[in-house]
Amino acid sequence: MKVVAIIPTRWASSRFPGKALTPIAGTPMIERVWNIVCAAKEIDAVIVATDDDRIASVVQDFGGQVEMTRADHESGSDRIAEVAACIDADVVINVQGDEPLVRPSDLDRLAMLMRSDAAVEVASLCHPLSAEEAENPNRVKVVRDAMGDALYFSRARIPHPRHAEDARYFQHAGIYAYRRDALLGFAKLPVPAEERAEALEQLRYLAAGTKIRLIETEPTGPGVDTPEDVAVVEALLER
Repeated sequence: MKVVAIIPTRWASSRFPGKALTPIAGTPMIERVWNIVCAAKEIDAVIVATDDDRIASVVQDFGGQVEMTRADHESGSDRIAEVAACIDADVVINVQGDEPLVRPSDLDRLAMLMRSDAAVEVASLCHPLSAEEAENPNRVKVVRDAMGDALYFSRARIPHPRHAEDARYFQHAGIYAYRRDALLGFAKLPVPAEERAEALEQLRYLAAGTKIRLIETEPTGPGVDTPEDVAVVEALLER
C-alpha cells in the first residue's frame, strides 16, 4: 500500500498573504512542514500542491516535489484531490502547509491505521481541550462514538455542559488520511446545510454517511493563521 502526503498551500490569505514563505526560526514555513512530513517513517512520498509560482520555486530550491494546481479551489481537500487524481497512491494524507508543529509520529499513526484497517475510509486526529478553550469558535470541536468515529464537528461547544463535571471536550486537528477513492469522491458530494452553517467541510462526509475515524493524540501547538502566530510558534520551538 502506497501512502502519499500532500501539502496544500497557496499565496492568497485574507489574514496573512504569502504565509507559506514566512520564515519560522530562519526557515520558510513550507520547508519546515516539508521536513517534518519527510521524517514520518510510514509515508512513501511527499508532494506540495500549490497554484503559486513563488511557492513552487522555493519548494524546488530546497529539493521538494511540487505539483501545480488550479487557483479556483474552494478547499484544501479539493486542491489535493486534483493532484491525487494524477498520481499512484492508495492513501493520501492531507497536511496543511501552515502547521509547522505537526509531529511525524502522528502522521505515522494515521498511515498505520489506514494500512491495518481496510474499513476506515477517512481518518483524522483530535486532542483534549479545556472548557475555556472550547468556547472559542476557532477551535473546532468533535464528539465521537464508542468506536472513535466522529458523530459531529462544530465550532460551538459540544457537548453542551448541562452537567459540567461530565463534559469532556476534544479539538479536531485538521490533518486527514483518505482512501484515494474517498478523496476523489469528495467534490462530487452534495454540500449540506450544516457545512454551510459551520464552514466545516468534513461535515460533507458525515452527511453522506462516510465515517471519519479519530485518533486521540496530544496537542501539537497552534498553526499559523496571522503574523502574530509566528512569534508564538518560534517561542514554542525554542522551548
